[in-house]
Amino acid sequence: MKSIAFFNNKGGVGKTTTVYHLAWMLSEMGHQVLAIDLDPQSNLSSMFLSEDRMEEVVLDETYSYTVLDAILPLSEGEGYQPVHIEQISERISLLIGDLALSAFEDKLSDAWNKCLAGDVFGFKVSSVFKTLIDDAVARSGASWVLIDVGPNLGAINRAVLIATQFIAMPVASDLFSLQGIKNLGQTLQEWREQWKKRVNEYPPRSNKSNIPDGEMSPIGYILMQYTARQSRPVKSYIRWAEKIPGVYQEFVLNEEPSPNTSIKDDPHCLAQLKHYHSLAPMSMEAHKPMFLLKPADGAIGAHVQAVMRSYDDFLNLTEHIIAVCM
Repeated sequence: MKSIAFFNNKGGVGKTTTVYHLAWMLSEMGHQVLAIDLDPQSNLSSMFLSEDRMEEVVLDETYSYTVLDAILPLSEGEGYQPVHIEQISERISLLIGDLALSAFEDKLSDAWNKCLAGDVFGFKVSSVFKTLIDDAVARSGASWVLIDVGPNLGAINRAVLIATQFIAMPVASDLFSLQGIKNLGQTLQEWREQWKKRVNEYPPRSNKSNIPDGEMSPIGYILMQYTARQSRPVKSYIRWAEKIPGVYQEFVLNEEPSPNTSIKDDPHCLAQLKHYHSLAPMSMEAHKPMFLLKPADGAIGAHVQAVMRSYDDFLNLTEHIIAVCM
């Protein structure tokens, strides 16, 4: 099983869209996929589920549907409650997000501090997302876990990332995305060191297999919303895009930046995804990935070629991610 969190502390860079389309493309390739919505905005859940189903999930108080329903009892000293797994298709499962997840931040912050004193309950709470993932993978049979998280550096994301093997960074070509890459690189390094320090305090007679190893290895970045005129990237795009390889090397990989590395030659660039304009809202309306839209969904005329190009783009990205995670 491979787990990947899609993370950037700058919002609006396409994290949720990327997770959604990768889940469908991995499914197209025959893989079992578990998508997990751990962004309190719950946008990934809204993309997968119809309005009627979302209404049922939110209003039905007789059944526990969301990730918060599973992890909250554990944080209150009760046992972990097996999480509800929503079956989206034959090969895609979803753990549904919860708007109230942000209320879990304080409990995680408190538990994080208790770990320093070797408190076993503190480790249980800090490891709650590993418990959640292990349970859902065992029951769904997923070989790939894709996780959508919110754009912040808070306690929820810290607990999610220490339970995740790989980190992929969707980025845009602008000043604030560069700042986001810097922040993220420095933060990942701090979180690794802090978690290692806590694991050293874990009681020697306790079972360490229940706590995450804090691996969270960066596998690269995905440059979103590529814009071109007459097959040439526009100047404003190039200006910031060409700075990304050096910033990624210096702040995420902690390496000396290679001079004059162009983004098209950068091995850490997983893909440059285009701005798909009207395909995006069409996809949202149909609850389908852009590359599976049909004429009945409104994909007619020039849209047909755009759908085919988007299929190739996401196929190439998915193959690249599979290669770097193996």
